[in-house]
Amino acid sequence: MAVLHIEDAGGRKWQYALNGQGQCTIGRAPENSVPLNDPRASRQHAHIVMRDGAFFVINGIVNGSVLKRSANGILVNGQQRDECKLAHGDRIKIGGSMLRFLDDEPEARPAPLRYEDAALGKTQIAVPAHGLPHQTAHAAINGQGSPSELEVLRRKADILAMLYELNKTFNSVFNLAAIFDKATDIILRVTPADRVVALLGNESPITDGFESLHPVGIKARREAYHPGTKPFTVSRTILTKALGERVALLSQDAASDVQFAQANSVISQGVRSTICAPLLTESGVHGAIYADRLDPAAVFTRDDLELLTAIASQTAVAVESARAHERLAREEVARANYSRFMPEYVVRQMLEHPESFKLGGVNQLVTVLFADVRGFTRISEHAPPERIVQILNRYFSAMTDVIFAHGGTLDKYIGDGLMALFGAPAATPQDASNALAAAVAMQRQVEVLNRGLREAGLPEISIGIGLHTGEATVGYIGSERRSEYTAIGDTVNLAARLESRAQGGQILSSYAVIEATPGQRFTLRQLPAISVKNRIQPVSIYEVAWQA
Repeated sequence: MAVLHIEDAGGRKWQYALNGQGQCTIGRAPENSVPLNDPRASRQHAHIVMRDGAFFVINGIVNGSVLKRSANGILVNGQQRDECKLAHGDRIKIGGSMLRFLDDEPEARPAPLRYEDAALGKTQIAVPAHGLPHQTAHAAINGQGSPSELEVLRRKADILAMLYELNKTFNSVFNLAAIFDKATDIILRVTPADRVVALLGNESPITDGFESLHPVGIKARREAYHPGTKPFTVSRTILTKALGERVALLSQDAASDVQFAQANSVISQGVRSTICAPLLTESGVHGAIYADRLDPAAVFTRDDLELLTAIASQTAVAVESARAHERLAREEVARANYSRFMPEYVVRQMLEHPESFKLGGVNQLVTVLFADVRGFTRISEHAPPERIVQILNRYFSAMTDVIFAHGGTLDKYIGDGLMALFGAPAATPQDASNALAAAVAMQRQVEVLNRGLREAGLPEISIGIGLHTGEATVGYIGSERRSEYTAIGDTVNLAARLESRAQGGQILSSYAVIEATPGQRFTLRQLPAISVKNRIQPVSIYEVAWQA
């Protein structure tokens, strides 16, 4: 099983299991398979794919049919590479993040599974997929079906010890590769299976049919049976019945049963007996564990079926926990990235309902706020650099808190100014009102900030603010090397123009903002209309009185 051990630039450590299906994308964007909290990583930086049984890391990500390289590149074992076949222990450096590739069985990479359709044999046992651990334990105590009660009890005690060992492992790991490695190993130890394969869906639980299943753990009892030497063919009929009806299924005597006359998937491999159990939890089906026997004289028993189902039941819970852990890790990175420029409630909405946000670029109604420190160039000329940075940090911290408190999104810092959006990415009927209230709160906060600056012996500051409401294009804009969430268009330009006309301590708003805030409580003073480039009609503007 191949695994990436990851430590990003923020110091967070986790693991990601590579399954060879599709591409594993890596980058700063939260939607990547491996999202990195790393400002030096591109949004879509690199990807890992399987080709000819080996994993390759490739600089850039394929978008459609075009491979877009990251200008920052990748290092594999310290060397700049655009594409590299990975070997066990290789280190991949992306920005300030390090990924280590581990492949426990690099030479035993199995061929892809093949599915064949055939009718089920007559000799079948189907049992519910839930509740079997108790039944297995009960059988252990009573020693059912064995001529030697002592030997049966000894075997059952060993089996229960292995199940306990399995449970301890599952309680301590959140890595899918480790989970399935342990599960398949235990199955070979407690059942007479010659081969076992664990199949997992891309989604949790499966919603797009069983064709999305892919092998995540394959083991064989003997080298001659190893799937790396010949394809492992799985009966689609058995798998579909087990997963579709949510039952653990035993089907045997396949080679002699007339109903298996056309079962190439079974007869061609000499399969006499097969057991299959779904990975089932309360939330749904996650996959299946499928095992078979290749000895013509050997068959599975009901006890074997119950043991497989008990293991599958524990494995399913471990899979759900691992996926929940991985989802929380991804959300942690997304929250760290988004929380820098969006209020908490917007970040929460994005994580809970990502489908409701079209971050690729949309036209929507927003209120844009620009604020800029007046006379800051003069202050910079007469104060040492460390004091300038100290003033800016205090100012930006205070203003950002105000913007977030009023539901705004911090678009960017521009020198000693800033730009904020109200209504992106989440729009509400109160966006214009919130922006106006935020502008007033920002001016009042500057007074508080100045008291602290005076006490620290630092120069006082004043800011001018401009506001406008209108339609803008909002989304991720930029290049492959660097992009940012922002808004562009005439609405943004007009808000910037109003801010440039505002004096220190002044808030200038367009009539569009006032029109969108019925019932607002602030005193307004209409100023002479101004002419703006690319607009035929002069723009009506208002000064907002904010002093208490």
